[in-house]
This record gives sequence, structure tokens and C-alpha cells, in this order.
Amino acid sequence: MNLTEFSKSAGAAVGMDVDTLVIRGGKPLQGRITMKGAKNLVTKAMVASLLADSPSELRSVPQISDVRVVQGLLELHGVTVDRDGDTLRFDPSNVRTAHETSINAHAGSSRIPILFCGPLLHQLGEAFIPDLGGCHIGDRPIDFHLEVLRNFGAVVEKLPSGIRMSAPNGLHGAKIALPYPSVGATEQVLLGAVRAKGRTELTNAAVEPEILDLIAILQKMGAEIQVDTDRTIRIEGVDKLVGYRHTALFDRNEAASWACAALATGGDVFLEGARQPEMTTFLNVYRKAGGAFEIEDDGIRFWHPGGDLKPVVVETDVHPGFMTDWQQPLVVALTKATGISIVHETVYEQRFGFTEALVEMGAQIQIHTDCLGSHACRFGARNYQHSAVIAGPVELHGADVTVPDLRGGFSHLVAALTADGTSRISNVGIIARGYERFIEKLTTLGADFDVEG
Repeated sequence: MNLTEFSKSAGAAVGMDVDTLVIRGGKPLQGRITMKGAKNLVTKAMVASLLADSPSELRSVPQISDVRVVQGLLELHGVTVDRDGDTLRFDPSNVRTAHETSINAHAGSSRIPILFCGPLLHQLGEAFIPDLGGCHIGDRPIDFHLEVLRNFGAVVEKLPSGIRMSAPNGLHGAKIALPYPSVGATEQVLLGAVRAKGRTELTNAAVEPEILDLIAILQKMGAEIQVDTDRTIRIEGVDKLVGYRHTALFDRNEAASWACAALATGGDVFLEGARQPEMTTFLNVYRKAGGAFEIEDDGIRFWHPGGDLKPVVVETDVHPGFMTDWQQPLVVALTKATGISIVHETVYEQRFGFTEALVEMGAQIQIHTDCLGSHACRFGARNYQHSAVIAGPVELHGADVTVPDLRGGFSHLVAALTADGTSRISNVGIIARGYERFIEKLTTLGADFDVEG
């Protein structure tokens, strides 16, 4: 599946019949929009419903294509999924093995299938996953996921069409040490360990808010999980889990993206459902860059207070650091800052590809292989272009841009909204992977644009 096909597929999954936006920039975004549950939690919570012996209910579920992909995979495996507004209900009472051809129809549309393995091995004793897709922003090897499952006792067989696994003796607890606190690997351990026989100890685990919310869900289901202050998670396996009822944590990535759009366009946006605790690090940087915000009980208001924006130095990191998904829209805003800003990416080694389009639009951005932050990172000696230097302020101008990935694509929308003139942004269906009804939200906020099929 090529990029255009991927984009159209992602958009169609949520009812989008357009794949190009023609944006006339220069108009501040103003208004109020609502944040739903986090993509990075909701999709994993949906997978967790497979572990239960009774139905589950998940609230505040966004209408995004990644949710549709997971729903399709659950239904292929016999789970009944019903949607009522922003609530999904799952009944796993008829879980079954899905046909390989049907599963392969989802290949390339999401990386979530790898997390189905633990629950399916518990429920059925076997699992199959297709070739994995997702955004091409760096090395995301699945080998560690497979090694985790082997440690649990799974037998892994690599096939041309994907990977088949079995657990002839069931899964058992294990001691696992992550070389890097990977979110995906931590999720894999949690979903595999909660019903494994014995104790699992995971060291150097990710502790992102979405991870802790997933742990809260698993605890509601009957899991025994302890999180220590040194990034160690201990899980005592149980024989049976029950369904859960849970309201998903808001999507802090979406919130940061719209906050940066408000800053870049000189706008004023209220994000209903956004919360301060999960965004503390972002809020600090936002204020340093010259942005303003106000915390309310029902959300956060973000706006450009006037005057010059200020340059900042930012290093992405695992939680509680500055999220890697926050840097792309921030970079667009930093093109308006007076002075030199630096963004040092330490999570993914190929996440500055989106800046090529910004440079075409007039941005002054240079990408370096050196670690330009306060400390060296794991990419410094490997010749990866992972540090960006942004000089401003500059006036961006309209251009024709093809969306390359989820976060980079939204950043291109922000750039077009700030630019002088007209931009044509194609492959916007990819943005529907993680931003609910973003075209409707652009309209609500007063953006000036037309849609094309």
C-alpha cells in the first residue's frame, strides 16, 4: 500500500471523502473545541478487552481511523463491538482465531496488531500478526516485542505474510529489562503478564500517563500491578480477568498540536477536556516561547498574547520529559520566534523529515547529526540527523505539500494556516489516524480553506 492509498484508506475509515485541503493562510484560529480520549491509550484499552471473560465499556473514544483498525481486528477475532456516541462496548465471549487473509487486509494500516499477541495467546493459545505499518519516523523494530513474548514462553514463527505464534504450555512470568523505556514494549509486557503464571518484573519501564491509565484499566479488570518510583513494574499473574468500565485519558498530543496552532497563527483556542498535570512539561516550554495559557476546570485556554515569540532549546524525552510528538507543531511556531531555537530529538532518529516542506515554505531550518541539547543521546554517534536549528522570525509562504506521517502532517496544516498565500495539502487522510474530525475543528476555529476529493 503506497502513501496515497494509505491516506485514502485512513480517511475513509472515519467517513472522510476528501484527501486534499486548499488552505488560505494568515487567519488566527479562534474558538472552542473538545479533546477526546488519547489515541495512545484508547487503542491499547480496546486490545485489553480481549483479556476479559465479560464485556467492557470504554468512554470518550475518538472517531479516528486507528480506532477503526483495532475495532476491525477485534471483530475479526469474534469480539462484538458496539458504538454509542463516544462509548464503545466490547463482548469477548466468542473470541476465535481469525483467518490469515482477513488479518492481512489490515497490514500496513497500523502497528497495533503486535499488541494482540499476548491476549490472543492467553485466550486461544495462538496468534498471527501481519506486516506492520505506522508512520515512518524512525526505527521501530518489533524484535524486542517478539523476544518479550518468547520470554513468556511463546513459540514464534516468521512467515512471508507475517508472524505466527503459539503457546503450547501457556505463558509464564519473566524478568525483563528494557534497554530503553519504550512505550510499546512496556505495553507488550503488561498485556502479556497480567494472565501469565507467576510474577513478572519489568525494569526501565515507560511510565507515560497513557501507560498508567492502561494499568488503571487492567487493575479494574482484576490484575495485580505495582509501579515503583525507579521505573520498575511488578505484575502478579492472575487466572481470570473481568470486563472494565473506564473513561479514557484525554489526548495530550492532540491538545499540544492545537495549542501550537493557536500560537503560530496568533490565535486564541480553548481546548475542552485538556488537563494540566499531563501537560506540565509542555506548558513550561509554551510559556518560555511566549505563549499564554489559562487553566480552567473543564479545559485549558491557549493564546498568543501579542509581541514577539521567544526562542527556546528543547530536548524530547520519555515522560516526564518533553514528548517527541509535541516537537513537530512546536517547530512551526518557533519559525515565528525572534532568534535561534534548537530542538534535540532523542526518542526517534528520523523525525525531522517534515521540515523539508517547511523549508520550501520559507522556514530557515538546519538539521544536524550532532547532539545539540544539554546532553548526548543514543543517536549522537550514529550519524542520524536528529537536531534541528530554527532561525526566526520568518514569513512562511504557501506551497504544495504531501503529508508524510501523522504528526508531521498536522504540522504542515499549521504551517499552511500561518503562511502568506495559498497552500495545497494532500494526503490529509493520514491525519485522521490520530486527530478526530480535524476538518470540522478547523472550520469551528475559523480557518479559511476548501476541500478537494
